Amino acid sequence: MKIVIQLVLWVVIGILGYLVFNSVNGPVKFNKVKQVRYAQAVENLRDIRAAQLAYRTITGKFEKNPEKLISFIDTAKFTLTQRRDSSFIRFNKILKIDEPRDTVVIDTLGYASVKDSLFKTGNHKNMMKVPIEGVDANFELDAGYINKNDLRIAVFEAKVAKDVLLHDQDKDLLAQEREVVSVDGVDGPYLLVGSMTEVNTSGNWPRTYGANDQ
Repeated sequence: MKIVIQLVLWVVIGILGYLVFNSVNGPVKFNKVKQVRYAQAVENLRDIRAAQLAYRTITGKFEKNPEKLISFIDTAKFTLTQRRDSSFIRFNKILKIDEPRDTVVIDTLGYASVKDSLFKTGNHKNMMKVPIEGVDANFELDAGYINKNDLRIAVFEAKVAKDVLLHDQDKDLLAQEREVVSVDGVDGPYLLVGSMTEVNTSGNWPRTYGANDQ
């Protein structure tokens, strides 16, 4: 009887030890996986932002269609310009005299491929795919306009749900991660760059993943 009790106690101790270990090791493992996957997703979000900013520079707006954005990178060119001060003489009809005038002249120097300037490695081809092994999903992309101070301003947003990035992780820890509000964390249920409600091209990741604005 005594041996049986001892065995039962050892089993209970073993179970409790496992639960304690798991309660400590679980969050540690979760955070390691999270940091790796967030870093991978951030790289793609940076590429998407670079593509969108190039698109706005050339067209004056952002693009919501992923295929059109990738096609733009393959074909579009930046216009290279030089800004210089100049002057000229204008005849004043009232005073009947020649007057000097200052002006700014913008010279077109040539053109540079967007692809060669920003994506020499061709990594833009897969920038819309979520780069997590075992995940078959794309980043969500949107673009449009908002009105701020009577101005119509172009905006865009690219995002991926934490549920997608951490789909195979502990559900309780994932639920906690979706509710994060922290300077050192990624707030809310998405990892994203840009905004459809604010004039903002920054990402919502902390500096531990690299600079989040451009």
